[in-house]
Amino acid sequence: MAEILQYVHKDGFLHRLHPYTKIAFIIVVSIMCIIATDIGFLTFMVLAMLAFAAYGRLLTESLQQLKLILVMSLIFILITIITMPNGDTLGYLIPQGIPFAGGLIPVTDGGLLIGLVLTLRFMILIFAFQLFLISTQPRDLVHAMEKVGLPIDYILMFIIALRFIPTLQIEGQRIHEAQLARGFNPGSGFIGKIRSVAPIVVPLVSNALLRANVLGLTIDMRGYRIGRKTHIRERKFAGRDFVVMGILSVAGCGFIILLLAHLV
Repeated sequence: MAEILQYVHKDGFLHRLHPYTKIAFIIVVSIMCIIATDIGFLTFMVLAMLAFAAYGRLLTESLQQLKLILVMSLIFILITIITMPNGDTLGYLIPQGIPFAGGLIPVTDGGLLIGLVLTLRFMILIFAFQLFLISTQPRDLVHAMEKVGLPIDYILMFIIALRFIPTLQIEGQRIHEAQLARGFNPGSGFIGKIRSVAPIVVPLVSNALLRANVLGLTIDMRGYRIGRKTHIRERKFAGRDFVVMGILSVAGCGFIILLLAHLV
């Protein structure tokens, strides 16, 4: 089963980069995709994310949640089509031939364009943050956030919350399989999937609260205290980090030029 936001142990190019380099990468990519409105440029950024993942030997892991991303993207497009009917009408979600409801929801070029832009931005941000999290060890992320000056207790809560995401995913899958083994039949299709969620929520929340309580007791029993920490291993900037920083700087300057020329 594909785990969401779980660190993948490999020796790829992305894994060897310093966390600060990857944070700078996320900042540059986020700013560029949020400002840009050209569909061609945003599509290029999506392809660049996939190429970057392939170079870092993480393409398979990056595409494991592709089905969920596509479903969310389709929902974004439908919402924008319904809520932003701007421009020329291209058609209707409900055909005009259907009595009473036909022709009530027009599909306009403006709404479709906005939906595609938001969808591409969503995909870029998801791929960028996913690459960062699955290629960065939690301890390296903690060290980087601590050096920035963030309080260690907030960092601890953030790391625990990230670790709980794949844990809850695995726990939910186990509960679902246990219920199916006991003869629970939610049915097939979209309605069946909705019906299968409700019986999972209660035991999943109960187990999550129990795990959180055990984790808190474990932290207290091991004598964890907030204070100045020392680290056995310190990550240093390498040549590859300076190369990536230079590429990001050139990409940022090029984006500014394109932005001033109204090409993005």
